[in-house]
Amino acid sequence: MKVGLLNSGAARLGAYWAAFLRELEVEVETAAITDAEALEIGAQSLPGESPVVQLALGRILALGRVDAVLVPQWSAVSGDAWNEAFTELLPRRISGLPTLIAVPDGGDHVEEVATEVGLRLTRNAGVVRRALERARLGLGRVRADAPALSRASRVTVAVIGPRALLDEDVLSGGLRGALESLGLHAVYGPDLPVNETLQRAERMENAAKVPAGERELFGSASLLAGKSAVKGLVFAVPRHDGATRAALTRIAGKMHKPTLLLDVAGGQADFPELEAFRDQVTLRTSTVESEA
Repeated sequence: MKVGLLNSGAARLGAYWAAFLRELEVEVETAAITDAEALEIGAQSLPGESPVVQLALGRILALGRVDAVLVPQWSAVSGDAWNEAFTELLPRRISGLPTLIAVPDGGDHVEEVATEVGLRLTRNAGVVRRALERARLGLGRVRADAPALSRASRVTVAVIGPRALLDEDVLSGGLRGALESLGLHAVYGPDLPVNETLQRAERMENAAKVPAGERELFGSASLLAGKSAVKGLVFAVPRHDGATRAALTRIAGKMHKPTLLLDVAGGQADFPELEAFRDQVTLRTSTVESEA
């Protein structure tokens, strides 16, 4: 059995699934190409889809001949077909793909799913039990430290968007560089402790009926907007992702600080809208400080 593991800078439990597969003693394959190459391959195959989908597809295609691929499952927003059923939808769009197996990237059911995956791959309950025990330490290594909210001589802005966009350097590296070059201190929603983000999301109206991905985006936006150091919020939308755009538009409308909705394409480095936004939050900060 040859199994591919979809490497992702956004995956919180990537190390856990890698360790689990090793302990199952299956042959593990990872893509031997750069992220930029994977994005280009995916963009050629699905030119009208978001860069998040394109990057994942490019990485899958680069795995070559494998029997199955473990794919991190991202939380969806309302109307988000890709994240609701990525492993079912992609084979309908691209023929000849290996079996895609969605695995959680957090939550309370990781080991339950791991058991099912292990039995599916090995059909050996003893090996699966041993693998679960040995890989368990990886579940406790999720980052929990809060990011710094201020930086000397810089105005702080929050950047809110899907983890699958903001935690992939090939997708968001240009945005990060643009914010830095404008003299802004950016604090990114996915860097917040998950438990604090989800706790804040409980304040959302009818929170129980809102999809998990939208709750997480709202929680990070609300948490950061409530910090005095944060002077404005940039909402980063993967280009061609209408569902995420709609969700972030709804969330931005609930904020009481300056906001900017920004489309982000893979490899994009130029964001002309940011300069005016920088001037807006800087002027607002200077005005408040002078009045004080």
